[in-house]
Amino acid sequence: MALFGKKKEETKAEKSCCCGGSQTASEVTSTCCGEKVNGICCIKVLGSGCKSCHQLYENTLKAVEGMGIEVEYITDLQKIMEYGAMSMPALVVNEKVVSVGRVLKSAEISAMINDMTDKSGGH
Repeated sequence: MALFGKKKEETKAEKSCCCGGSQTASEVTSTCCGEKVNGICCIKVLGSGCKSCHQLYENTLKAVEGMGIEVEYITDLQKIMEYGAMSMPALVVNEKVVSVGRVLKSAEISAMINDMTDKSGGH
């Protein structure tokens, strides 16, 4: 029975940081680069690394080719959960989940981006 108490102590030690404080969920926030290109500051593809997730990433790269917008591919499950995406792959534009659970074609992504830039006054 002594093993159960020891395991709990080890778990507590892992959660604290080097300064002696502990991290809470509210301290973890996702941030955007802040540099907007036609109203779009960042695009992220959330996925587990499967074929569909890679395909969405490739389609997104094709869609933004020549626009100067950087696309980030995130496979860290903790970061994915912060966005609340319950199905993969997911597409995030300006820190907002815009598509979940389907592989969008590059033309669909381009149209979505153009819609967003029109609404934000980027064009």
